[in-house]
Amino acid sequence: MKQDNKNYYLKLNVAIEALIDRWYAWSHLVSPATAAMNIKERHLKIMQSYIKNPKTHAAAVKRPEMIGGPFIDYEGGRVEEIKELFENTLSKRENMLELYNAIHDLNDMLQKNAIGYSLDPLYKEVPDILQGMVELYYDLNNKPNFRFFESLLYKSEFYDESTQSISLQLVDSDDARSFVLSTPRLNDANLIHLDLDFKNQLIDKLFRMKRVPGSYQEIMKDLGIRPEQQELFKSFFTEEAPPKYKKYTGEGIRTRYFGHACVLVETNEISILVDPVISYDGYETDVNRYTINDLPEEIDYVLITHNHQDHVLLETLLQLRHSIKNIVVPSSGKGNLQDPNLKLMFNAIGFHNVIELDDMETIELDRCVITGLPFIGEHSDIDIRSKLCFHVELHNKLKVLFAADSCNVEPKVYERIQAIVGDIDVLFLGMECEGAPLSWLYGPLMFDKLPREMDQSRRLAGSDFKQGERLVDIFSPKNVFVYAMGLEPWLVFISSLKYTDESKPIVESNKLVEECKKRGIDAERLFGEKTIEY
Repeated sequence: MKQDNKNYYLKLNVAIEALIDRWYAWSHLVSPATAAMNIKERHLKIMQSYIKNPKTHAAAVKRPEMIGGPFIDYEGGRVEEIKELFENTLSKRENMLELYNAIHDLNDMLQKNAIGYSLDPLYKEVPDILQGMVELYYDLNNKPNFRFFESLLYKSEFYDESTQSISLQLVDSDDARSFVLSTPRLNDANLIHLDLDFKNQLIDKLFRMKRVPGSYQEIMKDLGIRPEQQELFKSFFTEEAPPKYKKYTGEGIRTRYFGHACVLVETNEISILVDPVISYDGYETDVNRYTINDLPEEIDYVLITHNHQDHVLLETLLQLRHSIKNIVVPSSGKGNLQDPNLKLMFNAIGFHNVIELDDMETIELDRCVITGLPFIGEHSDIDIRSKLCFHVELHNKLKVLFAADSCNVEPKVYERIQAIVGDIDVLFLGMECEGAPLSWLYGPLMFDKLPREMDQSRRLAGSDFKQGERLVDIFSPKNVFVYAMGLEPWLVFISSLKYTDESKPIVESNKLVEECKKRGIDAERLFGEKTIEY
């Protein structure tokens, strides 16, 4: 290719997928212990099933209700490539399979031998590869357990950046991609795979070009684009500048809904982005949406409500990393297998501006106060601490509560909170109140498979009508926005959700919106995009 000295912009619909072992990366694949469990209990099992019976998978993915199931979406083809990936995983990730076995052996040893006496003698029984990595303990019911020194796991052979890579592609429709938890990303003529670890600053250099033009030749050379990739890579760029972002200059407060649980709050002094999950621009669609180009060039605070893949979306966060000044995460349970530490995870992948917040802790700024509030439910009754609602007070007058997927199963928690923070002006509430069963997300981490009845009773569910109504009773908001429903078509590949008018979350959220309107409260179930100014 001849020398091209022009400056180009990266097109707004260029997407990055962060991959581990060619699977779409999410926080549980970055953290070493949960990665080991998912490799063994999710990836290998799905691939083995596909190799054995690809036609079953092909039939299943055609059924809307099966989108989120453990089925590979390659139309029953590419079996040899899946076999190769399966074999490569067995050989290259042998140490992670050993880690999986060691975690199970440790748990079995504790359940058998820790019967109430001192645990000191049992440290020598800890599997060799876990020695020095764990603390043994009893809970106050005398039940044995263990916790990881997770920071040591990240410094061990079990955190292997060579398994990380990225793929780049042009997104030209909302339904172009397969569900992230069940389909590995094989080579494709429309994709460019690059062996870059997630912390590599070339990712920042590339995605900065969505706003600031740069040298195509330089970025192509930096990324090591091969000759056969250059024509496709060149199609990712344009000389046409994107529309200029218009900074909010008003004296009040502006909120913008970007889809799902993503909301931008702005004054003329500060910008706060909650749970970044951003769609793409540059193709025909029936659904209006805001995109990365509708964000400030610098984002003062990103707030993460909880550690699920549709709220900690690496695809969006890596694109925004260069523009994020601070990222606020809920603190975790300090080493429990099911609750990997978000700060450690973000640090490992190149975010060095992470603030941990606990329940009722506050970040106090000039004319802005951010407070973490207790978040209950939606985690299948597992002991998970890395979750917060956020209370944001701006200009000492507007109070906004982002309740995300919190399920109001115990209203007295929020009655106590209201006694401290007072009423609020705006409530953002998630009402995906059906939710998948525990095993859908946390199954690979369980030591014993739950009976189906138990599994189905413990759901990843947000508030229903009655629970949402009780929050309205408690906080007396002037505006109520139902969000975090996974309604937008560009979210299906992450959430696997498709609703009908009869779906419980639609029925229940309709009831809440109608009840609020009866009370004279402005209420709406959000979809696509919305701007509200105060």
